[in-house]
Amino acid sequence: MCNHRFAGLYAADGPGHIAAMTVRNIIRMGHPTLRKVSQPVTDPTLPENLQILTDMVDTLDHVNGAGLAAPQIDIPIRMVIFHVPAARAAEPLPMTVLVNPVIEPLDDVQDEDWEGCLSVPGLRGLVLRYSHIRYSGYGIDGQRIEREASGFHARVVQHECDHLDGILYPQRMVDLRWLVYESEWPAAVSELRAERNQADDQHQ
Repeated sequence: MCNHRFAGLYAADGPGHIAAMTVRNIIRMGHPTLRKVSQPVTDPTLPENLQILTDMVDTLDHVNGAGLAAPQIDIPIRMVIFHVPAARAAEPLPMTVLVNPVIEPLDDVQDEDWEGCLSVPGLRGLVLRYSHIRYSGYGIDGQRIEREASGFHARVVQHECDHLDGILYPQRMVDLRWLVYESEWPAAVSELRAERNQADDQHQ
């Protein structure tokens, strides 16, 4: 059965039955589906879309990730799931499904942070994203969702929705020096901090 963390995605009287766990293969950078612009979902409430969602949440639960887009399991439709754990934000967000999402930056402020991706395993990169966004779309029940987001919440939404347009996070990076293997990531964090501290000192 679906992990309890995802129980809120499914209405008790919703369509279909959540079957035994189905963990799908996560495709990797270089696969053609990850370069495609995905197709809109015509009706989120169709049983086949519930089955895709079930497979996505089972897969994400299996790898203990923060988010997953349908193209990452080789289904090029505009559906993503994500959550914000308590360790990453003052206001955690339970697992959310977003169908046909639209993102609107609320100002020009951007910030950098490190990102990884299940489709780019073993690497991390420093990525510039909008700090404050509004996003909208639909749940699997067809109900409209609209929220404002900042911090990690805004970042994970932008990251997952990029997959729907065939974009992986290295394409968003400003400086590819900071695309590093995870084994080298702690050293890169320290090096970047020292480099920026030195730059700040020189400007004082």
